[in-house]
Order: sequence, then structure tokens, then C-alpha cells
Amino acid sequence: MKVTVLGSGSRGNAVLIESDGVRLLVDAGFSGRDLERRLAAVEVDPSSLTALLVTHDHSDHTRGMGVAARRWGLPLYLTDKTRTVCRDLLDGSEEVRAYSSATEVEIGGLVVTPFLTVHDAVDPVAVTVTERATGEKLGIATDLGRATAPVRHALQGCDILVLESNHDEILLRESPYPWSVKARIGGSHGHLSNRAAAELVRELHHDGLCAVILAHLSEQANDPALAHDVVAEALGRRYRGTLQVATQEHPLEPIDVSAKRTARLPVQTTLF
Repeated sequence: MKVTVLGSGSRGNAVLIESDGVRLLVDAGFSGRDLERRLAAVEVDPSSLTALLVTHDHSDHTRGMGVAARRWGLPLYLTDKTRTVCRDLLDGSEEVRAYSSATEVEIGGLVVTPFLTVHDAVDPVAVTVTERATGEKLGIATDLGRATAPVRHALQGCDILVLESNHDEILLRESPYPWSVKARIGGSHGHLSNRAAAELVRELHHDGLCAVILAHLSEQANDPALAHDVVAEALGRRYRGTLQVATQEHPLEPIDVSAKRTARLPVQTTLF
């Protein structure tokens, strides 16, 4: 399985997962033109995409979903409530496939397991994506509100974790946002702070975790180096994987999960 964060932040989010001929896009929070540009930057033809799954109704996750579904003929996976709220982005010609947090979704050799979050959207979910052939598991959790027990359970055992580290609590207080926005972001239905993300990553750490990508950083109330350092300190020396911060403007380099897992295996010696 290969994972590419095409961009993440308050102005747009999208993650590409590739596996044995399947190319699944999770969220489409950029315009159709911008999605096409980002895919071209990682040498992916949009017409080769297999499906698009949207996690919730906020525009930084849905902006380009209708255009992408129509232009590239993609099956569009939405919960019923999200579809209703986002009806203005659709013209009825899309192939919409309903899903819910109660059932897994199989897309080729990928198994998508949605789970509820307490983010302030109409029907918000985060997802894990597991490659059936290898068992490789990706967690995408960029709009959590808070790390509930079901969220912590669902994200156990991930090989790669894309996790929001939205704001620094002090920078949020000092930011130019109105107080109502500050309260919403820092509240239990908003976004995780760097400290909360670090606590969750510390809990989710296991020997097989090979990559952590910090996502959905606030441009007004966070700093990439600060987010990185807070989570790195929580992981400590026991963590032997990589830690990256996703950017709003450009895709990250694709991560080959199998290669990351292999790199973490101990060197085996032989007598022959």
C-alpha cells in the first residue's frame, strides 16, 4: 500500500491510497483543477482513480467532490446525512454509494472501516484503510474533536497514522480569530491541539508503527516545527519510524508502507 497526503489544512484536505491497481481518494477538499494539479505532482492521472470517499460535510473536505466524481467518473461514497447537507455540490448525475459508520466498505483489495467522531459536522467519521493482502493499516483522523474511547480503539495497530495536530493552545489564544472561533476550535467538538495529538500518538505507539503524519495544522494558531517537536517528544527514542508534517500547499512524498515496514525489521544474520 502507498499513501500520499495531497494536502492538509483548514483550506483543503485529500489523501490518496494506492494498492494493487486501486487508487482511492479520501476527501476532496480542493477544487477540481487543484486536485488535478496535486495528482499530477505525484504523477497520478486522475482518470486512473478508482473511487472517492468523503468523511464529512465541511468544505475543506468536500469542495471538489462533485466535480471529481463527474469529471473522472468516480463512485462517490457518502453517508446519507452528508449527502443531504452537500446536495448543492451534486447535480444528480454522480454515482453515489451510501455508507455508514456501522459497516465496512470494500474497494478492490482495500477495506475501509469508518468510525464516528465528535467533530461538529452533521455526520462526521474518520477511517482506517486496511490492505487485505498484507494487513497493512492506515488511519486517517483529521477532524476528531477529542480522542474518544471508540476513536482510540479504532486507531490501534496502524502502520501509518495521519492525525490532526491542529493548534498550539497558546498560539490559539493569541491568534486573530474571534473568540467564538477560538472556542469552537479548542472545544471538545473542534480539533486536537498539539498536546492532545501527542498524548494520543503516545497511546497508539506500537512496534509496528512506521510513519506518523501530522495534518490539518492551523495556519493562524500553529507552527509546523512546534507541532513536530511536541509529538516527537511524546514518541521519544522508542519510536523508530518517521514523523512528518503535512502542508497545505503541496503534496508530501508518497509513503510505501511495505518498504517502511521492511526497513523496521531487524537485520537477520545467517551462517551460510
